[in-house]
Amino acid sequence: MSPTPGYVEQPKRSGLMTALVAGAIVVLIGANIYLYTQIDHMRTEMSAMHDKLMTEISNMRDASTVTSASQLRHVEALKEELASARATAQRESSQAKLEAQAHADQLARQIKDEEAKVQQQVSSEISNVKETATQQNQQVAAKVADVATDVGSVKTQVANTQSDLQKTINDLKSTRGDLGVQSGLIATNANELAALKLRGERNYFDIKLGKTKQPVKFGDIRLELKNADPKRNKFTLVVIGDDEKAVEKKDKGIDEPLQFYTAKGGHIPYEIVINKIEKGPDKKDQIVGYLSTPKVEATR
Repeated sequence: MSPTPGYVEQPKRSGLMTALVAGAIVVLIGANIYLYTQIDHMRTEMSAMHDKLMTEISNMRDASTVTSASQLRHVEALKEELASARATAQRESSQAKLEAQAHADQLARQIKDEEAKVQQQVSSEISNVKETATQQNQQVAAKVADVATDVGSVKTQVANTQSDLQKTINDLKSTRGDLGVQSGLIATNANELAALKLRGERNYFDIKLGKTKQPVKFGDIRLELKNADPKRNKFTLVVIGDDEKAVEKKDKGIDEPLQFYTAKGGHIPYEIVINKIEKGPDKKDQIVGYLSTPKVEATR
């Protein structure tokens, strides 16, 4: 596996804008889906509130109609009794007239009281309907306010995401690898690696590797850690490509692109970047970084 003489892969700066636009589109699509869901949910709730309000108003009207009809029938009966009492008073003697008149007056007072009750009942029902409608309108207004707040929050998140993405892309660096080939942009931390993945120009595989008895597969290659020195930030790594040939990367440093060629990648090198040496779950040293491979396979 040897590099093609004179080949230098230049970083494509236009990819930065592509990545930024792609990131913004992804975030905006997510925001639109979220807002559509919230608005659809609010519409459903508003429809349910409207149906509930209409049902309550209808029930109140029915109850009021029944109550009012019953009271009106009672009033009509009293009026008929009053008319009969007055007619009797006209025909009877003086004493009977006085008694009939007193009875008629009593009936008149009852009629007045009953009419007042009917009026009070109607006024009460109207007040209840108005109060229910007001409460429903307040709930709808509160829902609208909540959605408006969510919209503002999502817009702020989109702006912050775009700003963070642009800053991360600006922090990315380009350097030469250990084979002397100009590397593309490299990541030195998780945020920068996420930005590289978003660009979509190469394939990326996370690496966490300690000393093992057998090489460990990452992507379409295998790696074996021979030595790690956290004090000097140095390590020795064996790379086994698709031709099963082992290549030792000895005494390499942090954030240094380790380049090698495979039949699958053709004249475009694979790259390994180790960002740090840390203690693993077994309390032993392990390397942490990523493998970068070409998107397009070489024609065989």
